[in-house]
Amino acid sequence: MKRKGRIIVLHLAMRFPFAGVVWQLLQHLIGFRALGFEVFYIEDHGAYVYDAIAQTPTPDSSNNIKLVGDILDRFGFAGHWSFRDPISQDYIGMPKERCLKLFRESAAVVNLCGASEPREEHIASPMFIYIETDPGVFQINIEHRDPIAMLNVEAHKLFFTYASNIGQPDCKVPMAGVNWHTTRPPVLLDEWHPGVGPASPREFTTVGTWRNKGNDVEIAGNTYYWSKHVNFTKVIDVAARAGQPIELATDISSGEDYDRAIAGGFTFRPVIPMSLDIDTYREYISASRGEFTVSKDLYVRTRSGWFSDRTVCYMAAGRPAITQFTGFEKYISSGTGLLGFNDADSAIEAIRIVNSDYPRHARAAREIASEYFDALKLLDEIVTTAGI
Repeated sequence: MKRKGRIIVLHLAMRFPFAGVVWQLLQHLIGFRALGFEVFYIEDHGAYVYDAIAQTPTPDSSNNIKLVGDILDRFGFAGHWSFRDPISQDYIGMPKERCLKLFRESAAVVNLCGASEPREEHIASPMFIYIETDPGVFQINIEHRDPIAMLNVEAHKLFFTYASNIGQPDCKVPMAGVNWHTTRPPVLLDEWHPGVGPASPREFTTVGTWRNKGNDVEIAGNTYYWSKHVNFTKVIDVAARAGQPIELATDISSGEDYDRAIAGGFTFRPVIPMSLDIDTYREYISASRGEFTVSKDLYVRTRSGWFSDRTVCYMAAGRPAITQFTGFEKYISSGTGLLGFNDADSAIEAIRIVNSDYPRHARAAREIASEYFDALKLLDEIVTTAGI
């Protein structure tokens, strides 16, 4: 049965127009539309956008608006999106009056990634939903009574998180007094179908930032780092030891970590401009043997249960994933198609297992994506919980 009504999604794709971020948005916009909703995208966080070429924030939003706006139009959202300029406060795309009317008339406003600080127009909707994709920081900010965190708690009606293990005895991410509903990153199975790339590719790959700055948190006197480089350095010789080519599409090309990774058998590819084109990004993933990656220290040592929306794309494309355990293994079938590890030795063993029967693991990866991450299933669970 088709759903009815209007849904607005708030996000930050024009602020950070990287392909992974844009795909994250599309999985939600297209997924909600497939359920029957009339879907609108409004980006009104008020922050400067990021110039990926110059690698700096900029007040000139025009290039990012053009890049992402063209993609939204291509996928059938022409006339259904708007961007509030941080300087002029003008709405580009749908006019301000149209946006404010939509907020009042929508069945729900979905604040994806907590992209926008709540404002009066947002809470004009009867159902303001927070979807957290990066757990840990928000919960700690709530416990510290951070004003913005508390504003979010007061404004939103429902809270969803990718921290599947939150509230469990082995999870160090606090509930912080919020009634969290767990969810997983959705993927559009029709957009990430298998068989696009070669049948038996050579290289495992991943795409992302080597070192993230900021957002480290302290829990019970221990510091947890919001960065992946902490864990990459622990498996930095895996490629050579496993005899398996692994390419990292990331943002470093020199330095101690780079030299150690090269010596450990890894190769590197510049993440720009590949990651600014959603088709090139999809082709890169589909042509990979699978994904080999680690997770941010904050997700791993807290046993958050977090799972990557990029990894889901690999699996939907029929590419096995080898990734670091975060507690997700308690909730998602792993061992075939999706394999986890805790250290270099278990990572090497996971590579060996996948390579021992690659076609079986490739099929299983797609099956796991279909069972656990189908956008229509996951988004339908969200709107059912919201009662819309």
